Amino acid sequence: MQAEYVQEWFVVADRDIAAADYLATMHPQPYEIICYHCQQAVEKYLKAFLLSNDIKPPHSHDLEQLCNMCQSYEPAFSEIQELCSVLTQYGSQSRYPSEIEVHERHMLQALSYAQQVKEFTPLGTLRSELNYKLNELLDAERNGPSMSY
Repeated sequence: MQAEYVQEWFVVADRDIAAADYLATMHPQPYEIICYHCQQAVEKYLKAFLLSNDIKPPHSHDLEQLCNMCQSYEPAFSEIQELCSVLTQYGSQSRYPSEIEVHERHMLQALSYAQQVKEFTPLGTLRSELNYKLNELLDAERNGPSMSY
C-alpha cells in the first residue's frame, strides 16, 4: 500500500462531503446532487480502505458490494452496511432523470450517513495510521539520511 495514494482517496472523499455541505446551503437545494456527492464520498472511503489492504477496488458504484469486500478484512464494516445500502441508489439514479424522487428528508439522511461513514472507527484508525506514516516520511526527508558512526 502506498500511504500517499490511499490518503488522496480520503482527501477527495472529504471534498465530496464538503461539496454536499456547501450545496445544502443553496436555495433551492439540489437534493439529487447533494445525495450523489454523499454516495461518492462513501464510495471513496470504502475504496481507500480496500486499497490500504492491497485490494484493487472494482469499477463499481455499488456501496453494498464494496462494504461486503471491506467486511472480509474488518468485520465491523457490517455496522455501516445499511447506510451503504441506502446511499447506493444515489450513485447513478440521482444524476439522470429517473423514477427515483429525492426529497429534503432523503438529502438530510444522505448527509448524515456520509458523515457517519467518515467518522466510522475503522476508517478513522486508518486515516490516523496514514497520517502517522506520512509524517514519518516527511520527517525523514527533512532530516536527510541518518549517519551512524
